[in-house]
Amino acid sequence: MVDAITRSGLLGHEVLAAVLQVRCGSLQVLLWQRARAPQAGRWALPGGRLGEHEDVEASIRRQLAVKVDVRQLAHVEQLAVFSAPDRVPGPRVLATAFLGLVPSDVDPEVPEDTAWHAVDALPPAAFDHGAIVLRARDRLRAKLSYTNVGFALAPPEFTVSALRELYSAALGYRVSATNLQRVLARRGLLEPTGDTAPPGPSGGRPAALFRFTRRDMLVTDPFAVLRPPGGRDQR
Repeated sequence: MVDAITRSGLLGHEVLAAVLQVRCGSLQVLLWQRARAPQAGRWALPGGRLGEHEDVEASIRRQLAVKVDVRQLAHVEQLAVFSAPDRVPGPRVLATAFLGLVPSDVDPEVPEDTAWHAVDALPPAAFDHGAIVLRARDRLRAKLSYTNVGFALAPPEFTVSALRELYSAALGYRVSATNLQRVLARRGLLEPTGDTAPPGPSGGRPAALFRFTRRDMLVTDPFAVLRPPGGRDQR
C-alpha cells in the first residue's frame, strides 16, 4: 500500500541507515553534516530518496557506497518505517530506516563532511534522525541477547577478552568474559581457531583466538536476555 501511494506521487519515500560500529571503546554511528537548509549544520543519517526501480535494501546499500563510501557491511536489516506527517518540513516524506553493522577491524574512508559519533553522546541531529539512531541501538542490544549478531561487530578472529570489549561497548555495561564465552559456546556460536594472539607489551601467556561458527544471522535463543551485573543469570 505504501509503495503504491509513493508511486502515485502522494508521498515521498526516503531510505536511511544507522550504521553502527564499535570504535575506540564505544558504540558509534556514522553521520554526515547537512550543508543546506532545512536544518543546515545538523548531523544526519546517510541515505536519500528511493529510486523508482529499486527496492529499499538495494537503495540504501547503493547510497551508502556512493555517498559515504561504506561498502563493508557485515549485516544489514530493516529497522522500522517512520511516517509521522511532520517528521520533515514541507511535503510529507516517509522513511524506511535500516540498521547496518561494520566490523571493528574495518575503517571506512569517509568524506570530509562525514564522521563517527558516540551513540550515547549524539550531536544535534536533523529531523527525527536522533530517534532513529536510538532505535537502532536498542535493536542491536536486544539482538545481542538472542541471536549471533555479535559476528557483525567482530573481526574474523578475536580473543574472548576482545570480544567482551565489543559486547560491553554495544550493550552499555561491563560484560564478564567468562560468562560471555560460556553462553556463546553453549549455543554453539564460538569455536577455537587453534592459534593464539601475539603477547602484549607486558608479556604473559598468549590468549587463544576464537571465531564465530557462522557469519550470518541466526536466532539462537528467542527468550534469552543478557543482563547487566546484578541481574539474573544469562542463558
